[in-house]
Amino acid sequence: MPIALITGGTSGIGAAFARALAARGTDLVLVARDPDRLASVSADLSTSFGVDVETVVADLADRADVDRVATVLERTDRPIDMLVNNAGFGVHDALLAEDTTIHERALDVMVRAVLVLGGAAGRAMRARGNGYIVNTSSTAGFITMGAYSAIKAWVTSYSEGLAVELAGTGVGVTALCPGWVRTEFHERAGIRASSIPSFLWVDADALVAEALQDVARGRVISIPSVRFRVLMWLARHAPRGAIRWVSGRISSSRRH
Repeated sequence: MPIALITGGTSGIGAAFARALAARGTDLVLVARDPDRLASVSADLSTSFGVDVETVVADLADRADVDRVATVLERTDRPIDMLVNNAGFGVHDALLAEDTTIHERALDVMVRAVLVLGGAAGRAMRARGNGYIVNTSSTAGFITMGAYSAIKAWVTSYSEGLAVELAGTGVGVTALCPGWVRTEFHERAGIRASSIPSFLWVDADALVAEALQDVARGRVISIPSVRFRVLMWLARHAPRGAIRWVSGRISSSRRH
């Protein structure tokens, strides 16, 4: 039975991946910081879908914890067939903020951990000749909304680079670039969700279903929903000055 390791697997898009993969009969390794929530979610998944669910309590801002998760990815007994690098959070502190703590934590969780875990999974999967790596990026990476956009632009570019290195090895790499998804992510990030038009919201389970189709097709960049694919085509081809103007408008409309 295949096994998928999902970071940030107890909520939002990560939890949707866990449900979708468990429904396919995939055993899971869930990685998150909250041991109580891990226990609850893993019990629910195991009962509902009859799959084996391992849990790893880890804070991916802590390099030692990242290394522990990497060890799981590199194990040869019960190897990991799919890595979903999903852990993350919104960052809305100004780039000019004197206190850079939140920016540094974001880089640790959404850049360093993605790099280390993607490398560990890629080496192990390449040695076996098969596997999938999914890195949760964002459509924010195509625009210019501060540190979060910069981080997600890195995730997308990193995923493309990793796909180049793993080409022909049997290991697929996909950067998932969602738009606005109905999860608790936005509430945690302090985003005023009412400022976002209702037609732009995407259901998390529908998003993951489309993402997994893209993974199976070997697509390196997955932008679920036609509306966001159109918007991101425009973002890629519009003048950068226009993108900066739109980014500023979006950022100001989302503040409390």
